[in-house]
Amino acid sequence: MIYSMTGFARREIKEDWGSAIWEIRSVNQRYLETFFRLPEQFRSLEPILRERFRKGLQRGKVECALRYSLNDAASNSINVNEDLAKQVVEAATWVQTQGDVALMNPIEILRWPGVIAAQEADMDTIQADMLKAFDLTFTDFVAARASEGNNMKGLIEQRLDAIQAESDKVGAHMPSVIEWQKERIRSKFVEAKMELDATRVEQEMVLLAQKMDVAEELDRLTSHVNETKSILKKGGAVGRRLDFMMQEFNREANTLGSKSINSEVTQSAVELKVLIEQMREQIQNIE
Repeated sequence: MIYSMTGFARREIKEDWGSAIWEIRSVNQRYLETFFRLPEQFRSLEPILRERFRKGLQRGKVECALRYSLNDAASNSINVNEDLAKQVVEAATWVQTQGDVALMNPIEILRWPGVIAAQEADMDTIQADMLKAFDLTFTDFVAARASEGNNMKGLIEQRLDAIQAESDKVGAHMPSVIEWQKERIRSKFVEAKMELDATRVEQEMVLLAQKMDVAEELDRLTSHVNETKSILKKGGAVGRRLDFMMQEFNREANTLGSKSINSEVTQSAVELKVLIEQMREQIQNIE
């Protein structure tokens, strides 16, 4: 499977304690970089999430965000420490019996440290729900990268087939090109009214053959096409290997263009460079 470095996933969960939304997005990057935007209560999850990203991804700049809200029952409930409140009341009553002291205010009793406290939600339960939702979101995220990678694979294979077609066209066209150039050399001798020396003509033909010989470049192009298809079939984190193959393709296309003495061969060399650049643009986003 080929994976794109571009992906997005979003998942919302609703539980008894409230709701939460996970969002994961990524773009291309030379290495794996992870960034988190988590509420302060869930900062402790960051090392766990980072490790899961490290195990599941190879490259890309990944941003992970969490938003959550507690429902009213979880956030507004209060607990009253009845035993402590009774002790405070008894102590205040005794104080009043000792002299002219103002009557007790119930609000003051409730303000006594420890008498009343907001009920805290069960954070262990909430974190477990959060991690479960993250795993589902991460699965969706990887699937999105795989889907995009599969599309890229199809586009690259189309360009590889086009490169092979151009290479075959040049190979089929070369005999007529060489013959055409030989006739040009003979015509120049005739125009110059020079006697055709067999040895001189043979030397010119040898030089011509050396200059125009692109068989090696065409063989290498075919080899690169087959190797690239093999890499795509193998799958995994192959972006760097594919990028290297694009450099090899460019090298052969440039050499082919430099050896061209025919407009059709030159046109094929230009078309090869266009196809290679189109592949390279796609490969920049492959993991």
